[in-house]
Amino acid sequence: MEVVIVQDAKAGGELVARGIAELLRRKPDALLGVATGSTPLPVYEALAAEVRAGAVDVSRARIAQLDEYVGLAAGHPESYRSVVLREVVEPLGLSPDSFMGPDGSAEDVQGACEAYDAALAAAGGVDLQLLGIGTDGHIGFNEPCSSLASRTRIKTLTEQTRVDNARFFDGDIELVPHHVITQGIGTILEARHLVLLATGEGKAEAVAASVEGPVAAVCPASALQLHPHATVVVDEAAASKLKLADYFRHTYASKPDWQGL
Repeated sequence: MEVVIVQDAKAGGELVARGIAELLRRKPDALLGVATGSTPLPVYEALAAEVRAGAVDVSRARIAQLDEYVGLAAGHPESYRSVVLREVVEPLGLSPDSFMGPDGSAEDVQGACEAYDAALAAAGGVDLQLLGIGTDGHIGFNEPCSSLASRTRIKTLTEQTRVDNARFFDGDIELVPHHVITQGIGTILEARHLVLLATGEGKAEAVAASVEGPVAAVCPASALQLHPHATVVVDEAAASKLKLADYFRHTYASKPDWQGL
């Protein structure tokens, strides 16, 4: 696992956006797995700026959703389909046809989970999966004690996650669904490159447990230690609990340019 410590959220977003742009130059039809929430917004903003400047062609890029609320209509403004279309697909000038995600309003939720797992495989797999991390160490909506071999499935949200997400529902936790469809940890680990972005002091303990702690289901993000190409990008505040922060700074500063992100 490579840990990159940047000055702030803007610098992290620009770094990850450059990595995505380089991937698209090598593979124009790359399948990009995207996350929602406030943390990845600087990535999408920086990538859209590169597109506007003509620095990268995203016309053939494909977008894959990480998770979705169960029970929200696809057109609900806080369904993750709506969020990804609004924050990623439209700013990049992509067609909605470039986008794929699970059906959170399906009558057969388990069938929708299995269908999405199959669709990701049929699309050739995710080339780069962008991840956030919860204050409890969750990735996607794989809450603590999720199986490290889990596939796309329905999960019940913890109270803390619903509290954290209430800000997207006018602060009303009663409007936050109790269930979600999420790519499982096993599904996530099949992506060719995992990039976890974390900013703010509130994520510091989760980052430290994920990077320096044992691989354990109680901290789902620790599963990234098992991946052959996992990059963790954190700002100074999110890195504040890392015991090996100086080592991570040294290794990144000494990294050859040709290696990229």
